[in-house]
This record gives sequence, C-alpha cells and structure tokens, in this order.
Amino acid sequence: MTNIPETGRTPRVQIRLVVIQILVLSLLGTLGGRLWYLQIREGAEYAKQASGNHVQQVVQPAVRGSILDARGVPLADNETRLVVSASRTELLKQKDDGKAVLTKLAGVLGMDPQEVMLKVRLCDAKTPQPCWNGSPYQPIPITDEATPKQALQIRERSEDFPGITAEPEAVRRYASPGKSNTAQVLGYLSPVTDEEIQQAKDSDSPYLRSDQVGRSGLERQYDKVLRGKAGVTRYEVDNLGRVIGQAKADPAQPGANLVTSIDARVQRVAEYELDQAMKEARRQFDKITGSYYKADSGAVVVMEAKTGRIVAMASAPTYDPNVWVGGISSKDYAKLTGKDSNYPLLNRAIQGQAAPGSTFKVVSTAAAVEAGYDFDGRYPCTSSYSVGGQVFNNFEGENFGPISLGRALEVSCDTVFYGLAHNEWKKDGGINPKKGQPKDYFFKAAHQFGLGKETGVDLPNEVTGRVPDRAWKQSFWEANKDYWCKTGKKDGDYVEKIAYENCLEGNKMRAGDEINYSIGQGDTLVTPIQEAVIYGALANGGTMHAPTIGKAIISADGKTVTEIKPKVTGKLPISQATLKGMDEALAGVVTRGTAAWKFGGWPQDKIELHAKTGTAEVYGKQTTSWLATYSKDYTVIMTIAQAGTGSGASGEAVRNIYSALYGVQPDGSIDNKKALLPQPQKGLPKVRTDGTVASPKISKDPAKDLRDMQKAAEEGTSTSQDGTLPGATTPTSTAGNRDTRRRQRRRGGRRRLT
Repeated sequence: MTNIPETGRTPRVQIRLVVIQILVLSLLGTLGGRLWYLQIREGAEYAKQASGNHVQQVVQPAVRGSILDARGVPLADNETRLVVSASRTELLKQKDDGKAVLTKLAGVLGMDPQEVMLKVRLCDAKTPQPCWNGSPYQPIPITDEATPKQALQIRERSEDFPGITAEPEAVRRYASPGKSNTAQVLGYLSPVTDEEIQQAKDSDSPYLRSDQVGRSGLERQYDKVLRGKAGVTRYEVDNLGRVIGQAKADPAQPGANLVTSIDARVQRVAEYELDQAMKEARRQFDKITGSYYKADSGAVVVMEAKTGRIVAMASAPTYDPNVWVGGISSKDYAKLTGKDSNYPLLNRAIQGQAAPGSTFKVVSTAAAVEAGYDFDGRYPCTSSYSVGGQVFNNFEGENFGPISLGRALEVSCDTVFYGLAHNEWKKDGGINPKKGQPKDYFFKAAHQFGLGKETGVDLPNEVTGRVPDRAWKQSFWEANKDYWCKTGKKDGDYVEKIAYENCLEGNKMRAGDEINYSIGQGDTLVTPIQEAVIYGALANGGTMHAPTIGKAIISADGKTVTEIKPKVTGKLPISQATLKGMDEALAGVVTRGTAAWKFGGWPQDKIELHAKTGTAEVYGKQTTSWLATYSKDYTVIMTIAQAGTGSGASGEAVRNIYSALYGVQPDGSIDNKKALLPQPQKGLPKVRTDGTVASPKISKDPAKDLRDMQKAAEEGTSTSQDGTLPGATTPTSTAGNRDTRRRQRRRGGRRRLT
C-alpha cells in the first residue's frame, strides 16, 4: 500500500482556512459596520423611535359645532348618548373572531346578530352597507341608543364582553325644530377614511382616526369650521403598558357654530306645502297618459330677493338624517339608495334638472329685445305656427291676435316666441349659418342670465343645467353619433326617426331646435336654484347673487363672529325699461294671466306678487310643473315632476307659503301677528356671555297651524263654484284657467325642419 505524504494535503487545507478566515472577517466587518450605522450614525433617530414605542395616545374627540337657523334655533347639534362600541383588534384575537361575543352582545341590545356582525366588517368597493369605513384600529360603534340598563350589564360583565365598551359620548342630533326636516341641506356625518387621512395629513386641518366628517350638505361644505380639533394626550408607558408619566397634552378645541339664513318655521311650511301639493297632484287624473299623475319628486326654494340668502330649501322625496347617526343599517341604506328609493339623498333644489317650460320665456323676452324687437310692439299670437310643413299649435288653438311681449308673458303665448326665434334663426343663416359668428341672441341671453353654469350656492355637488347652444350640440353629436347611426331608422318609430335625423345632422342647429328652445323645451335643462337667482334678480332690479345659506360663523366661546356676506355675480342683460315692462307683465300673470285662478282674492294692492307658470313636456313621462314667483322681498320657486301644469300643481302651495310669510288670512286680510317673516331677517342671534347662542321657542308645527286656520275658514265660509272665496277677483278672460288644461307641446320641432 502506497502512503500519501501529508505534505500533499497541506496547501489545500491552508487555502480553505484562508478562505474561511476571509469570510469570517467579512461578516464581522459587515456586522460591525451595521452596528456602527445603527448605534452611532443613526443612533439618535432610532432612539427617538424606540422611545415612541413607550408613548401611547388617548384621543378626546372635539365637540362638533352646531348648525343654527337665522334666529338661533338648532337645526343640528349634539346630545349625550350611551354608545356601545367594539374593538375589531380585540375581536380578531379571539378564536372565532369574536362571533360568540357579538352574538351575546346582540342579545343584550335586542338586535339581530347578523346586523351587529355586518357593522364591524370593513368597507371596500365590493362591500355594501352596513360596514365600517373608518380605521380598523378605532372602536366601531354598534349602537348609540343603548339604555342605562344595557350599558351597566355590559360593563359589569366585562369578562363576558372582551373588546366591547359602553361609554357616554356626544352624538350628532338633527333636531327637526317645529317638524322641519332640512335633510338635504344639512347633510350627514360618517367616519373618516384612511385615504382622507393621508390626503389631509400635510394640510392645515389634518384628520385623526377618530374624526367624523361631513358627507353632504352644510356638514360637508363647512366641515372644517364645524369639526374643531380633537384633543390628544400622550402617556409614557413601560413594557407592560403601565403609565409612568404624561408626555404631552393638547386640549380639544370645540368646533364653531354655523348660523344659517334658514328660518325653521318657513322651512317647515315649505316642506309641508310641497308634500301636500304632490299628494294632491296624485289625486288628479292625467287624460294624456290615461293614469293619475305620479308627482314623484319636487323641490321648493324660498330666497331673499335682495341678498340671495336662502330662507327655505326643500327637496322631495326626503329622509331622516338621524338614520346616519351611529352607523346606518342595511335596511335604511337600501331605502335611501335602492332602485325603488327615487334617491332621496339628492337635493333636487340644486341637483334636479328639468326643462323649464314657459318660465324660460323671461329669458326669451330679454333676447328678443336685445335682438331689436320692441317690447311694446305687436306680434301675432296665432293658433299655430308652420315651419317646413310642420305645424306647431298654440294651446288649444288659442288666438289672441297681435299682442305685446308683455301680454305674451301674461297669457304664455307660444306662437309669439316661435316666430321671434325662427326669424332670428333665419337671420343667422338657418341650418347652414353664414360665414362669421351667428348672433345667437336667444342662446347668449341664457348664458348672460347665468344658465349653463353653477350659481355658486354654498352646498356641494351643485349641477350646471344645460344651454343647448351650437357648441353643446357639436360635442353631444360627436359623443352620440355612432349610437344614433346604429339605431336610427328613417321609417322607424318616433325615437328611431329622431336617432336617424340626429345621425345625419345632429350637430346642426335646426329650426325646430330653436323654436322648442324659445319656450323652454327641447334639450334645455335648469335647476330650481338657477330659477331662483333669475327671478330674484327680476325682483331686485337686475342684480344676480350667488345663493348663500351660511350667514355667520361664531366661535365656540362666542368671542369671534365672522359674517358671510352676500356675493353679487352679475347683472341681468336688460334695460330698466324692459325690466319694468316684464315686472308689470309678471304681476299680470297673477291678476289676469295663467296663475290668476289660484291667486283670486290675494291682497295684490298691499303685497304685489309676480309669477310665471311653466308646464314642461318630458318624452316618455308626464309633464313637469313649474311656478316661479316673487314679491319685493322674496322669490319662491316650486317644481314637481310628473304633476301637470305650473299653477295647477303648485299654485295653492306657493300661495300658502306667501300667506305664512306675510300673515295673509284666508279672507285676504293681513294679520301681522301671524306673519312668520314679513321682512327678511336682519342681524344675527344674540350670543350669551358663555358663548351659547340664544334661540326662541318654536311652534310645534307652523305648517299645520296654517292649514288648520285655512280649514276652519273654509268650513265657516261658502265658496263659489270655481273655489275662490266670496269677493275674490275672478279672471277677466279664459287665460286664468287655461293653464290647468295646458298640456300640448309640439314634439314635431324635433324633426328636421327647413
């Protein structure tokens, strides 16, 4: 056997040892470098972070400021309730993720266990309400209506309810003074989301995870001033969680109070009258559709004519904003957002868009005068108007002969405006306008009246409405051309024919487009708040205001008062002479025009009212009722979808609102003691020395008081055949009642006209 010399292995062993030594030294060097980096270079920073691990924060929520009406009556404030909450972090530590505890809790609270479990799940894009959209580390409220007995039961048996707390907390309350709801104006609150926290972290008003934020209405618009600033106390704790000292404390700063221009009494009357008008409309039979009117939605705005301040704003259908307090149930959420809900969360006063019908004729009148037509000239009010073989009929073939523009407003003569608009369309070059910019007086006037854009009301999510001018038609055609060309048929039904014609020339201004537009039909859309601005400007001499609800912000201690001034946005594009003529004509609508049958016996010599009725046709639906009115102090706009004519559906309700404002009694007399607001509210509520705002007592239901008074008067007084009180002025012509039957609108104008 051959022996291998040891000297043959020595070099390999040595090489291996050297490699191992190098690796060990490298690792030691890396470790040493890392230790130097952590302990010396970044030592101070990591020491600071490590010390933070021994500091715990306790958040004290700020008391949210109240929302008050113009007299200081709380519309939204806070009340102390027993709130039962669940810690999701603690529940997830349990074997069954806390299901047993939540089931036991549901039994104590008298709730459905499934409903309780749904409340503690986290919201995402696929998770329907109820769910929690706040921080997963924040206590999740289960109910804010716990009884003292239930709270005591939970606290005394804390070992049976790990992760569950029952504490008194300040909870938002929507007071509904005098049964005024004001839901869409006030809005509601919900917990802040992680995304919102990140977006606001570098702002001057960052969120804490415990914050509740406004989601709509005034709660959202003025969230920053109402929210205040939560207090944060930082405690030093040891590794066992025991408090060893207080590091820092920032006291909570309560939110400021918002005084609004809303008068809770007038708000209640407006809501009540809108509801009654809709109910009454549903009792009326629509001969056109062969069914009763649906009257499925509506809105009313009461605004100070000289300032743009909103005195009342109601939208129907409505809801109780208190359903959001403490988290909304799945049943309530479905009622507010489901397909059959008719979307009560919408504020139709600023988000409801509809063709304005004949209320738009004040714009067309101003356009005609600007185009050179004499306001007092004579224009044929014929029974029909023909264009390119298409006949546009006046209401029931009425023929008033040559009349002025003022008289055309009074009797709402369509054919006068057809003729004027058609003449201007031809002057502009017809369907193929001349080179250069067409005058387009009728479309320019609408923009000058503030249509097609936001009014600037201090509420979120206002919509713009629509002025269907040439630019809009071009963009709309480009967006829909492919669909129209695909579905249109030359010999199809009405919709298919319209699609066929729109495919060919939907980007061109046709005669029928301008004719329909002149009477507030076609593609024109406006909102009630836009109409309020226009008619308010007619009332005050031509000044347009941005509507405002916020009137002043008062700090929690009452020492700082910041008034929110009215803002002027423009002037109506009409002369004072034209304005005076329109003013007289709109007063004539009340005394001898289309609204006279609803205002018989009104003390017009003492409280002069002005009005314009509108009945807008909507394809596939019943007509929309519009009634735009004003006095020297206020403008009142009411609209009800699928309810019939302007004065027929809304006349009595609008009259009752004015009666409540001015104290007009059923017999036409005026009782100043019963007037809710004979003049717009001046000044602000009194602030006490402790910072609280003084507020007067309010009737339980001023709207019911008004109706009871009217009912008593009707029972004690005979009425004439047309329903007016004895001594009431009756219309001098058929114009007074003609609006009750005004139903026809000429659809033919949507067809191609030459």
